[in-house]
Amino acid sequence: MLTHPQAKIRRMFELIEPIATIAFSEAVNEAFLALGMRNYWDGYFAGRAAPLGLAPAGVVHAVFYNFAEGEVARHIPWVWGKITPEEAIAVRERASAAALRQRIGELADQPGLERAADLALRAARSAPAEGRALYAGLRELAVPEEPVARLWHAATLLREHRGDGHNAVLLAHGIGGTEAHVLLALSLGMRAEDFGRIHHLPKARLAAVVDGLRARGLVDAAGGFTDAGRETKERIEARTDELAAPAYDVLGADELDALIAGLEPIAAAL
Repeated sequence: MLTHPQAKIRRMFELIEPIATIAFSEAVNEAFLALGMRNYWDGYFAGRAAPLGLAPAGVVHAVFYNFAEGEVARHIPWVWGKITPEEAIAVRERASAAALRQRIGELADQPGLERAADLALRAARSAPAEGRALYAGLRELAVPEEPVARLWHAATLLREHRGDGHNAVLLAHGIGGTEAHVLLALSLGMRAEDFGRIHHLPKARLAAVVDGLRARGLVDAAGGFTDAGRETKERIEARTDELAAPAYDVLGADELDALIAGLEPIAAAL
């Protein structure tokens, strides 16, 4: 039984996502390029995988779950010849906090942000770590003192906690990483071959993935959702929300409402 309504858990996902994903913005990319990264994905993998230490490409591929075979290995371990995991963690935090501050303007200095950061951090550090490798790695990092950086850190913890749980649900439903992107594309009203995260894959490989989903009755002849496909996607999302919910058990109802209210103007500004 959930401590808080599932709608509020889902709302937290919607509010946390734009804050955490500032780490994937151009400003952060530029900070990594300045340290010798060759392209966006070098910085992405260096920054996001750094809490795992010098893990080999196969481990990062397993933890991240949704990259096509071979994609991680184009960047890991190459990036560790240019930057250490500790350096990657520091530059990601510093650049993400600066980008967040720049994007939200005067909200960065409002008392509400510090209150939201503190509540979000309480939730983020209270979440169960079992089976959540990336979240567990992040939780071992030092917590930034500066409020904007602390908010980004808390949002990242909550995002990766939910993401680790999402991967577990996908696995339990027999949905692979590329298949998950196909289902996401269809839920957004897009064709799989037009979706940014997979449109670069060889056409034959992507077609084979779609054919596999079609054989399971999840995709129709035209490449769209069947009723069973849509129901499966909705069930995966609902179960993901349920697995994310324990992070917020530490907060009372009034505190969760205050956190949502504090995050809403920040997320809107992003």
